[in-house]
Order: sequence, then C-alpha cells, then structure tokens
Amino acid sequence: MDLGLNGRTAMVAAATSGIGLAVARRLVAEGATVSICGRDPDRLDEAVRLLTQQAHGAVHGTALDVTDHAAVRTWVDEVAATYGGPHVVVANAGSPPEGGAERFDVADYRAALELNLLSAVTLTRTALPHMRAAGYGRILFITSLAARQPIAGLALSNTVRPAVLGYAKSLVQELAEAGEGSVTVNVIAPGMTRTPTLQAWAEQLDGGLAALSADIPLGRLAEPDEIGAAAAYLASALAGSTTGVVLPVDGGAGRSLL
Repeated sequence: MDLGLNGRTAMVAAATSGIGLAVARRLVAEGATVSICGRDPDRLDEAVRLLTQQAHGAVHGTALDVTDHAAVRTWVDEVAATYGGPHVVVANAGSPPEGGAERFDVADYRAALELNLLSAVTLTRTALPHMRAAGYGRILFITSLAARQPIAGLALSNTVRPAVLGYAKSLVQELAEAGEGSVTVNVIAPGMTRTPTLQAWAEQLDGGLAALSADIPLGRLAEPDEIGAAAAYLASALAGSTTGVVLPVDGGAGRSLL
C-alpha cells in the first residue's frame, strides 16, 4: 500500500529510542525525509545511523531538549530551509515522574506541562506556517492511555496528557473554520508498550512484564512498531479525511466508552 509519503519531510521529536524511533523508522520506510531530535548526542547519532540503513530519503538529527522553545523553533526552520515542508510533525516527549497527586508541588506540575504540552504547542505553532505554504500538513501528538483515563500513581501524566487533547481538538476546529482542510490533527494514545524505559521499570516489579500485561485484554504489551504503523497511516495521504481522532493503541486496556 502506497501511503503517499515518498518525498515528504517529517519531523519526529524525542525519537532516539522507543515509540519515537519506531515512528521515525516507519516514516523512513515509506520514503519520507525524516528529521529527529533527542537530548543525548550519542543516542541521537546511533538513531540516525539505524534510520539511515533503511532510508530512501535523507535522515537528519538535531540534539535538543524539547522544552527549549528557541531550539525547537530553530530546528523546524532549519529543516524547512534544507528539506522543504515540514509536511508531517510528530510531537512526542518523555513521561513525567511517577507518583501520586500530593507528592508533587507546583513546580513539578509546571515542569510536566513544559514537557508534555508546551513543547508540543511550540513545535506545532512553528511548523504550521510551513505546512500552510506546502498545502499539506499532518500533525500528530503522541500521548498515553492517561490522556483518556487516570492511571493510579501517575498524577502528573493524568493532569497534563488530557491537556494535549484539549489543544488538539481546539486546533482542529480553528483549522476547519479557516478553511485549511489540507492540515489534519490527530492524537495517538498508547498503552503499555515494550519500550526500553518500560522494560527497565518492569524489572523493579514483582512479576516483571507479565505483571504489566495482566490487565490488558489482549494479554500482552503493545510493540513500538505498532504505534509507528498507526502514526504512518495518520501521516499519509490516505488519511486526508481523518482529523480530530484520539486513537488508542493499548490492547483494549482503555475502559472508557469514548
């Protein structure tokens, strides 16, 4: 199936491992030119090397922290000037610390907002003018199951992840009212996924990964490539009428009706 991504330029934030890297790998496989970012230069170089092995277009990496708004704006503008677009932007970031609501003070909540919401806002706002000029835009937000229902012990995620949905839904309406139907906005909400971070966390639990899978109807964790495949479709020309969607990739772990 041709997803129509050959020759498009995509940017994937926080893509040196896990879900971000899996998304970048899928986009590269579809022929897109892909630029990724990450905080650790060594991990970034390794991720670029891995992606280059299967790339049809160019692969580019920039070392930055997604909470550094000036650096994110520079990254977008440099990619636009060098490769065109960007046509696809994937807003992704790490997870805030674990803990209950009373464990954290205001500074912790502010930091979580910077990491998971405001970083996505800056990336989106900077990329949108380039998408308008190109006549093609796919904005994807990677959140988590916590965006749809609270998860015990993840108060920061439970607070800030739903805010991304609110921003995405607001953006959908504003783009529609402006007649900018060439730009779509969608959210992917992964559940427990077999990433290096999750596997390291599971080693500290009784029962390990099996314990994490116990409440998942499919009986297993999601694989990063399954989230990558969902992202590639939503980024594609085939998904031109799909906007405002919150797509769970959680093995049925979500209990909400909507």
